[in-house]
Amino acid sequence: MIGKGKWGHAATAVALTAVAALAAGCSASGGSGADSIVSSMPTNYGPAEQTTLNVGVVPAMDSAGFFVAQSEGLFKDEGLKINYSPATSSDTALAQQVKGQLQITAGNYVSYIEYAANPVNAKNPLEIVSEGSVMQQGAQTLFVMPSSHITQLSQLKGKLVGVNAPQNIDYLLGVSVLKENGIDPTDVKFPTAKDKASAQFGGAIPFPDMGLDLDKGELSAAIMPEPFASLAEQDYGAVPLADLNQGATSDFPIEGYVVTKAWAAANPNTLQRFLAALSAGQEIADTDRSAVEKAFEGLDGAPNGQVPPQIAAVMSLDTYPIGLDQTRLQRVADVMYQFGLLTSKYNVGNMLMTSSAFNFSPFSSAGT
Repeated sequence: MIGKGKWGHAATAVALTAVAALAAGCSASGGSGADSIVSSMPTNYGPAEQTTLNVGVVPAMDSAGFFVAQSEGLFKDEGLKINYSPATSSDTALAQQVKGQLQITAGNYVSYIEYAANPVNAKNPLEIVSEGSVMQQGAQTLFVMPSSHITQLSQLKGKLVGVNAPQNIDYLLGVSVLKENGIDPTDVKFPTAKDKASAQFGGAIPFPDMGLDLDKGELSAAIMPEPFASLAEQDYGAVPLADLNQGATSDFPIEGYVVTKAWAAANPNTLQRFLAALSAGQEIADTDRSAVEKAFEGLDGAPNGQVPPQIAAVMSLDTYPIGLDQTRLQRVADVMYQFGLLTSKYNVGNMLMTSSAFNFSPFSSAGT
């Protein structure tokens, strides 16, 4: 699953402006690429209110900007110590976050929007503070085993398709592609707490387990992001049935970074410093494939605690925007409503952090 090459696509003017604004007092000129970005750290924001952060992130390619920032020491340059926890799913990370166990999480937008749209959660609202990823070819794929003899999407009728959590982003991508290809999504099964592969996780299947569950026949098909997709190909011989970057979900926003509004209000300097480092990591991830490979080769949360170099070299990448694009993110809520994950239309602008509370501007930009 081949991704972008080193410096595969140039940073846009918006991204460069955003990084320059985040790296306050530092010029975007006088260098290029990752070295220039790293040399612009640290920023000159006020002292961090909280210097140690518990951050829950799903260890998938969607989080490349975070892992690059961690690998390159950018959070440390901002005076922040990151206690990273590999999240089983966005749902589990979110549950910990609303309890105050995690200050920042990164996961799929579907889980966050479902939470925000539920009136029960109005007393503890969330803010999306940065985009994480936009899907590209090969980044989210539906796999089967050769022994299944499934070669067409229509053959999934009545079959169990594994997803990371019930009715999350992978489910949404899956049902969208099924419908695009003339298949009623209700004719296909998705995991519940009663299924063997997902029983111990309440209907969810951790990404590191999916390849093995597919190989054992507990799943007929499975939706996996990178690097788990390429690992399943290498370790179990899984074969792609459909790339999910198509139709209504082409170039679809997958992951974002979220805080509670209460935490953001109490820790503005900390948040600015985190976002400065993250945005630099996003820029590097979007322009320097070698930096992404380096970050993932020692990644906690992957099978056996690492992504082998031969997998890191071929895994497909997303694109990694800086800031927030409300029009792009509204697509997620609209498709959720289309497929019944929301009972009414939802304005995603209700949960986007605005630039008014901060002294830099990327969060009102269009991103990359």
